[in-house]
Amino acid sequence: MTDTILVLTEDTLAAVDVEHILSLHPDETLAYRVLVPADTERNVVSAIIDHLSVGELKEAWDEVLGKEPSHAQATATAQERLDVSVAELRAAGREAEGAVTEDDPLPALRAAVAAGDVREIAIVTYPHAVEDTFHQDWASRAREELHVPVLHLYSGTSELG
Repeated sequence: MTDTILVLTEDTLAAVDVEHILSLHPDETLAYRVLVPADTERNVVSAIIDHLSVGELKEAWDEVLGKEPSHAQATATAQERLDVSVAELRAAGREAEGAVTEDDPLPALRAAVAAGDVREIAIVTYPHAVEDTFHQDWASRAREELHVPVLHLYSGTSELG
């Protein structure tokens, strides 16, 4: 049985994200399972603070004016992100599969870990000032509940969350 690295991401994995994830176990044969939530319940206040904390004024304003996507729109977007992310891992020569999850990905993480072959979890997100500060981010919640190693990477960078 091949050990699995569970990868939870809120956006499409960039090539640099795949490179960082694969560099964790360069000489091992591992499978990768990517989970992408269909985000329909954005916290507008947190999103505005996140954008403002990194100087994204236009994006913050767009959050104020925007609306939550429908379930179908969110699922389609998540599926596109998943397909590209899985393709990136396969292009790097790795076995990869994935699934779209509901807004809260913790139940899907819990089920995957309970299946027994998950060695660790790599979570790739953008910085979220409020959630990260108060340890309500996916990585903190997963560490508390799942008791497997969890690495939190910020998307497109080598920074750890």
